[in-house]
Amino acid sequence: MRTFAELDLDPQLLQAIDEIGFERPTVIQAGVIPHGMDGRDILASAPTGTGKTAAFLLPVLQHLLDFPRTRPGPARVLILTPTRELAIQVADQARSLAKYTDLKVFTITGGISYQEHAEILGKTQDIVVATPGRLMEYIEAERFDCRAIESLVLDEADRMLDMGFAGAVDKLSEECRWRKQSMLFSATLEGRGVKGFKAGLLNDPVEVNAEPPRRERKKITQWYHRCDDLAHKHALLNTILTEQSERAIVFVKTRERLAALRETLDSTKVKCAWIQGEMAQAKRNNAIRRFTEGEVNVLLATDVAARGIDVPDISHVINYDLPRTADVYLHRIGRTARAGKKGVAISLVEAHDQPMMDRIGRYMKEDVKERFVEGMKPKHKKPEFKKKKKKAGSKKTVKGKIKKATKRVVKPSGKA
Repeated sequence: MRTFAELDLDPQLLQAIDEIGFERPTVIQAGVIPHGMDGRDILASAPTGTGKTAAFLLPVLQHLLDFPRTRPGPARVLILTPTRELAIQVADQARSLAKYTDLKVFTITGGISYQEHAEILGKTQDIVVATPGRLMEYIEAERFDCRAIESLVLDEADRMLDMGFAGAVDKLSEECRWRKQSMLFSATLEGRGVKGFKAGLLNDPVEVNAEPPRRERKKITQWYHRCDDLAHKHALLNTILTEQSERAIVFVKTRERLAALRETLDSTKVKCAWIQGEMAQAKRNNAIRRFTEGEVNVLLATDVAARGIDVPDISHVINYDLPRTADVYLHRIGRTARAGKKGVAISLVEAHDQPMMDRIGRYMKEDVKERFVEGMKPKHKKPEFKKKKKKAGSKKTVKGKIKKATKRVVKPSGKA
């Protein structure tokens, strides 16, 4: 599919698409939009950076234009996101795509006063983008009416599970039981949790797997540096941040690791902002604003805190700590090389990280090459990890031993 015009979208939407600068549908958009416009339920695997937001927005916007409301009333489309930041971004893109229509888009999230939401809920709404916890408060207080919802979208469903929203989503699904369509988007479709969501939310869904094609990943230059110890790691990071990157997100595993790295960067005069779990909303917003506006060019983040944040023109993603799973690695690096631009993903790998680096290569079906910084080569050899041997007593091992033993038995010659 070469153009959005091939999708039979309304001219008002095509005008907005052209103005935004979308040139051709991505894999996820080409896979989802036709089925979405046919009213089918959809289960999609779509990592960050694949264009998934437009993939679910365009079908629901087209539906609202095809079947305009006849009288003022509550929302007809409900989009659930795990975080406030993602809700704001989705709503902003919905408004951009609906720019030449009369459709109204609102957000309902934490961090907004009850009075502000009361004003929103009193108006005619077409699309509401919300976080599950806050929306449930208004439903239980009978301030939000779900009976008019025709389309329900879950964005980053796997993260909602991680954040403990499963119960709230189940209740919201029940409240929206008159809907005609449901769409579930997740970075990965593995695990019982997402499968449970699928069973309760979707009816005979079309499955779309939109892992970025290799040509998309080629826009991201990936490599890793081996580190002898923490001091070596800090020296490499400092060189990358001060001599190579323009704007970088640095990923760390935990809040404790983030705090320690913050102090280290501060001691070397590298200015940075940071976001982490259980952080006050005002502080999070301020950190993202400083990074987006270029006040600082380094953002430290844990995976949970960074989910859904979409900052343009990120030149580098740096894995100070490797993630726990290969799919999260893919999710992280997708924050660079957006909108047709190129980017760099660098991992700082200690000896104990090498097996994960190997798993990442197998997961992506391509090797991540090792590189060296002049004068900072590691002094230790690259570790090699042998595959685990089968446990003694397993059927295959026992059979093998019996075969070997049989071969070694010498038949008696019959002589004394």
